[in-house]
Amino acid sequence: MLTRRSFLKRSLATAPSALLVPALFERAVALAAQERSTPVGVSNTGRTLIVIQMAGGNDGLNTVVPYTDGRYHDLRPRIGLAPETVLPLNDRLGLHPSLGGLKALWDSGALAVVENVGYENPSLSHFEAMHIWETADPLAKASQGWLASLVDVGGHPFEALNFGTSLSPALCCPVVPPPTVTSPDAYRLLPDPQFPRGEPARTQALQQLYAAYEPPAPYAALLEAAATSAQESAQQLKTLTAGYAPTVQYPATPLARGLQVFAALIARDAGLRVGYTLLGGFDTHSNQAQQHARQLQTLGDAVSAFYQDLQAQGKAQDVLVMTWSEFGRRAAENASLGTDHGTAAPLFLLGGRVCGGLYGDPPDLGNLDNGNLRYSTDFRSVYATVLEGWLGADSSAILGSRYDTLPALTT
Repeated sequence: MLTRRSFLKRSLATAPSALLVPALFERAVALAAQERSTPVGVSNTGRTLIVIQMAGGNDGLNTVVPYTDGRYHDLRPRIGLAPETVLPLNDRLGLHPSLGGLKALWDSGALAVVENVGYENPSLSHFEAMHIWETADPLAKASQGWLASLVDVGGHPFEALNFGTSLSPALCCPVVPPPTVTSPDAYRLLPDPQFPRGEPARTQALQQLYAAYEPPAPYAALLEAAATSAQESAQQLKTLTAGYAPTVQYPATPLARGLQVFAALIARDAGLRVGYTLLGGFDTHSNQAQQHARQLQTLGDAVSAFYQDLQAQGKAQDVLVMTWSEFGRRAAENASLGTDHGTAAPLFLLGGRVCGGLYGDPPDLGNLDNGNLRYSTDFRSVYATVLEGWLGADSSAILGSRYDTLPALTT
């Protein structure tokens, strides 16, 4: 077995002087030496999952509002939404008034609301709770993301794409991690910060390094494949997105820009299986009303544009969007006109094959647990629904057990 020390020694012995092995390839070698986790049976459904993480802990009660429940208004006398302002889903629930884009999807039957989602013994820590959702492990002991086994991009550069500044742990870590981009133009080999005009020299130096480390040396093929994939995928992403003409006007927000990139890849049949992006700003401890309304507006408008674009491209039947947040907020408002870290919250599923409607039991505001909602739907049931009903994967192999699925998707 080639050790990291011996790999570095051999590489430096054969590479041109003054070259150092980039950390990316040290990591690739280390990952290649690891055994994969439990094999997962996956069928090629030709479908795409888009995950939107609502980071910060979204206030579910002011997102999907129990506007006819007097207990809601008692718990939130100042930040509760007046019944006449919500967008009614039925005679019990309504969407926040900023979610007009999602209300239109609800009216068309393309939006499912899964109520009161959580897990046993929830964590109120942002980092621990996110880790639990990202790994599908409430014990917070797992290290691999719940989507990682589905997105090994060694054979395809855009089987998965993370839009943002860092790879989501939910996608970490297959042998070759998915690309992470903030824009197609920025997805390229960056110059050394000390020599901003030295990109050609840096590229040439890396090429020399690859050439120096040839088969049959251990992992030479991996390094060559990584180099080729990186160069080719950067050019492909620019080509696929540069000439894409969306059929709708996307909002000028990072979330919408990410969804537009996903739409381009989907419309061009680039093989995108999982797209992942994040919308932050949901940690609303004080003066919640305006901030929460703004973030929900960003979500609803971006998703609405994305879905309309997919419809016009004839791809809405092939795409499922799922939202999630690491936790909800406490049932009662706080003294700062906000809400503190809580437990269960609703999430959204939307797409052309979604069976629109409400799923799961609603939160019981008369039966709180120390001021927090008692969850009724395990988040792993939602994951199992997506894995089996959409991606054609063995959910028990990924989640470690069998969970009931929701009848929210059509075949």
